[in-house]
Amino acid sequence: MTIHKPGPNDSADNKERLKKTISNMEAAEEALEFAEGKERASIKEKNARRQENIEDLQSEIKAEDESRIRGY
Repeated sequence: MTIHKPGPNDSADNKERLKKTISNMEAAEEALEFAEGKERASIKEKNARRQENIEDLQSEIKAEDESRIRGY
């Protein structure tokens, strides 16, 4: 059995992760039109988590940009 170790947080990937998360959220919103019952609830739950992730990534990107400006 292998143990999964998370990799280092590469801040260069944050903008790409943000774009991908937004794209996934938009695709899920379109799928909601055709979803029913448990599938619909699952999509809504995932999109709520995605929204939180988007906000976190935006804050992290902003903080990184401010750090670069200040020379940290």
